[in-house]
Amino acid sequence: MDDAFFMQLALAQAREAAAVGEVPVGAVVVRHGEVIATGRNAPVDANDPTAHAEIVALRAAAQALGNYRLDECELFVTLEPCAMCSGAMLHARLQRVVFGATDPKTGAAGSVINLFAESRLNHQTGWQGGVLAEECGELLQAFFRRRRADKREKFRLNHPLRDDALRTPDAAFDDLPGYPWPPRYVSDLPALDGLRMHYLDEGEGGPGGLTYLCLHGNPAWSYLYRKMIPVFLQAGHRVVAPDLIGFGKSDKPKKDSFHSFGVHRQILLELVDRLDLQNVVLVVQDWGGLLGLTLPMVAPLRYKGLLVMNTMLATSDVPLSPGFRAWREMCAKNPDFDVARLFARGNPQMSPDECAAYNAPFPDKGHRAALRAFPLMVPESECADGAAISREAREFWQSRWTGQTLMAVGAQDPVLGLPVMRALQGIIRGCDAPLVLEQAGHFVQEHGEPIARHAVGFFKR
Repeated sequence: MDDAFFMQLALAQAREAAAVGEVPVGAVVVRHGEVIATGRNAPVDANDPTAHAEIVALRAAAQALGNYRLDECELFVTLEPCAMCSGAMLHARLQRVVFGATDPKTGAAGSVINLFAESRLNHQTGWQGGVLAEECGELLQAFFRRRRADKREKFRLNHPLRDDALRTPDAAFDDLPGYPWPPRYVSDLPALDGLRMHYLDEGEGGPGGLTYLCLHGNPAWSYLYRKMIPVFLQAGHRVVAPDLIGFGKSDKPKKDSFHSFGVHRQILLELVDRLDLQNVVLVVQDWGGLLGLTLPMVAPLRYKGLLVMNTMLATSDVPLSPGFRAWREMCAKNPDFDVARLFARGNPQMSPDECAAYNAPFPDKGHRAALRAFPLMVPESECADGAAISREAREFWQSRWTGQTLMAVGAQDPVLGLPVMRALQGIIRGCDAPLVLEQAGHFVQEHGEPIARHAVGFFKR
C-alpha cells in the first residue's frame, strides 16, 4: 500500500469533519503498514483549541500502543501541519509525516516555517508534502465556499432595513430572463452605514485568471451585464458586478439627497478592498465610468485592464455634451419615465421581458430617488463634488496608466457616443482605435456577447 492509499483514508476522516461543521482536515497514524489510529478536526465540537486532526490521531495512537513515543509510526494528514501539531509530531518521535495540501498561512512544514528541517532539534522526522494535494485542497475550498454562502444567506434573511431606505421585494426579480446568478450582499462597509448592497461574484479566476469588475450606470443595474458575464466565466475568469445603492437589488434610500459622487465612489473603493480584487479588468459604461474611472489610481497594482464603453470623465472643465444636457432635461421633466420603454426604444432586439427587467427594481416613486438624483450629480463647476477627483483621474490615465485598454462604442448613442468617446480615447494612455458597434446605442452591453469575446482574447495578450 502506497502513500496515496493512506491519504485517501485521511480524506475520509476530513469528510467526516466537514459533515459536522468542522474544517475538513483528517489524519491517520500507520505502523508497519497498518492503521493504528485516526483523527479528524474537532476544535468546535470539543471546545478544544488543540483538537486538530493530527493531535487527535497522535493521542489515539499513543493509547493504542501504550507509549507516547511513536518511533516506528507514520502520520498522514490532508493539510500541512501547523507549528503546534509539528511540535507534537517531533516530540512523539514519528518516523515520517506525509501531508496533502499546503497551508500558506500557518504551515510549519515549509510554507511559513519548516520545523522538520530544523537541525538544532534533538530529533528529526522525515516529511513529504503534496500527496493528493489537489483533492485535499478542493475539499477545503468547497467547505469554505459553502460556509461563505451560508453566511451570506443568513445575512440576507436577517439583516434589518434602515428606516430611511426601501428594499425592492425579492419577488420582483423572480424569473428574469438570462439572469440566473444567486444574490450576494454586504452592508458592513463603513460608507454603507448599514445599507444593504447587492453584487454578483461568480467564478474562481484561478492562477493567472482575471477578475472582471463590471460597473453599471443610470438607470440600469447588474442585469445589464447578463450577456457578457457567461463569456467571461466560460473563459475561466471571475466576475464581480455590484448594484450601486439605489439600483437593482441594493437598498434604496428614500431621499434624493443621499446620493453624491463621493459617497458612491467611496462605497466602490471599500467593496474592491473588502473583496480584495486582484488582476482586475475594469468594465465601465455611463455612471459606471464616471465613478469607476476614478478607482484605479488609488491602487494601480490591482488593475490590469480597462474595457470602457460609452462614458466620460466628469472633470467640469470640459462642457457637457448637448446629448447629455437633453437627457438631463428629459429626466427633470419626466421623473417617472418608463425605464423599460427607454431600453426598448434603443434596443429593438430586446424582448419585452428583458425590457421589463429594468423596471423591476423600481416598483414605485419611492424607489426612484437615485434615478432622479444621478443626472444632477454630474459635476459642472470646478468645486462640484467629484470634479477634482475626476481631474486627478484624467492625469492618471494620461501619464501613469500601464495596463491594456479596450474601447467599445455604441455608435447610435446620442448622449455619450463617438465624439465623447474619441475625446476620452485621447486621454487614456495606450488606448487604440475603438471597436465601433454601428447598431448599438447607449446601453452597449445589450450587444455585449461579441464585445466580451473580443475582450477575452484582447486581455489574454
